[in-house]
Amino acid sequence: MVTLQGDTVYLRALEPDDLDFVYQMENDESIWEVSNTVTPYSRFLIRQYLENAHQDIFQAKQLRLAICKNNNFEAVGLIDIFDFDPINHRAGLGIVIKDTFNRNEGIGSQALSLLIEYAFTQLQLHQLYANITPNNTPSVSLFTNFGFTCTGIKKDWNKKGSGYADEALYQLIKQP
Repeated sequence: MVTLQGDTVYLRALEPDDLDFVYQMENDESIWEVSNTVTPYSRFLIRQYLENAHQDIFQAKQLRLAICKNNNFEAVGLIDIFDFDPINHRAGLGIVIKDTFNRNEGIGSQALSLLIEYAFTQLQLHQLYANITPNNTPSVSLFTNFGFTCTGIKKDWNKKGSGYADEALYQLIKQP
């Protein structure tokens, strides 16, 4: 698919062969904070999720794609459209690159660029948003580089350890 193909990465639908990758991602406690997860997922649940991943975004209200380097089918990360709202023409975006050695190589940047273009062109959305903890400077930098602006801070939004952490709302509104 040309729409989801970049110079060095492409985005593809999840496949049954992605079971181990998605299982590892969902059970990686180091990224639970960004995915609002606090419990592990079984292989059984991941398999069921993958079996239903074929659902249309209008039905499921979300779309999860694997991020792959060109000429390689193996996923290096995941990128999501979530809370898809076709009535108000908006959706949330999320991205995670699994291994630290694949970060800071432009993979996330190119994947986000492809998904923004897809969301505005193919899905005809008017705006996109991302929820980011203010101290997640790599994510703040990634999204602001694409024109997302911080439009608000949700105070004490997420439970973190024995306290609470703020969460910032970043928005990108499609320009005519």
